[in-house]
Amino acid sequence: MVWYEADIQEVERKLAATTPVANRVVFYGSSSIRLWSTLAQDFPQSNPLNLGFGGSTLAACAWFFERLIVPVAPQSLIFYAGDNDLGDGRHPEEVYLFFCAFAEKLSKLLPGVPLTYLSIKISLSRWNIAKEIQATNKLIRAELEKMPGSLYVDMTTPLLAADGRPRREFFENDGLHLSPAGYRVWKEALQQQARIS
Repeated sequence: MVWYEADIQEVERKLAATTPVANRVVFYGSSSIRLWSTLAQDFPQSNPLNLGFGGSTLAACAWFFERLIVPVAPQSLIFYAGDNDLGDGRHPEEVYLFFCAFAEKLSKLLPGVPLTYLSIKISLSRWNIAKEIQATNKLIRAELEKMPGSLYVDMTTPLLAADGRPRREFFENDGLHLSPAGYRVWKEALQQQARIS
């Protein structure tokens, strides 16, 4: 995990400069979280804190949980990861096990903190692994159903056209990261499914 160290230290510097606030909703995960620049405007009542770091895998998010999440003591945690694991060639079962490791840390270190998991998006650049993404989402959703206080939010379907393929306007030119229109869709999905405001 050494290749993430510069990014992690950057997040830690951001945290050190942030005034501690009780009852924060923490957004954690990969660049889909890190690049969500309108979180504060999108969810003003939740006082969101963005702790995403670029390129992160679900495995990396579990690895750095103690350093980034535990010190903040969030009221609730909104989590997006798994996209990059699959992009790196990991199998759905492996990503599921990474999620289980993450969930175990949350349960032990921050008992009672509710988890909202955002499903892995099917992007234009990763259309070739759409089946693996769907399989991973299914495994993680089943695990979340066993976890009290947890919620699975479908952020995948709203980005798809009627033919099941990703809609171009919801992605940046790289075909991977969300465009402003894509983030508006995610905002609406969270508001509707998780009642976050």
